[in-house]
Amino acid sequence: MYEHLVVFKFNTALTASQQQELLNQLLDFQGRIPGILDMSAGLNVTEETENVHGYTLGLRVTFDSLESLRSYGPHPVHQAFVQSLDGLLENVVVVDYPKINSSL
Repeated sequence: MYEHLVVFKFNTALTASQQQELLNQLLDFQGRIPGILDMSAGLNVTEETENVHGYTLGLRVTFDSLESLRSYGPHPVHQAFVQSLDGLLENVVVVDYPKINSSL
């Protein structure tokens, strides 16, 4: 399994409606993009003040394999989401890693 983490920083404040539309698009990935085992997405509600750096939306996707993760990027549903971000993003951070289950 592989985890795919993404945090988004927008170049302007989004309306509540825009935020909800982006969340709906992200949550619609599951069931439409093969290989997704689990996912969550949401708006940043942290109370930390020093390390936020303006990132306001987060996404976590668990894929069943590296092949599924690699197929996700060019998938039409993902690409439609990417297109909906046109002109909105200041920055995005992506981290992909193999999921290692811990007994802790």
